Amino acid sequence: MQVPRSTIVELLRSRGQDGLAAQAEQHLPEQVDTQQLAATLQRLGIDVPALLSRLPGPLRAFLER
Repeated sequence: MQVPRSTIVELLRSRGQDGLAAQAEQHLPEQVDTQQLAATLQRLGIDVPALLSRLPGPLRAFLER
């Protein structure tokens, strides 16, 4: 599943993890494949189901297809 990098960065910033947000901005591609980069997301403290739950309903439904 592809998730915009900006969504991950926003999630990290909302947690007060600005350093990790900066790392994510530098190292993640614009569209993040959550399966392919699962280990990287885990190192950033990102739980993929929690990330997906933060997406707007229509976007989440589209991505879950």
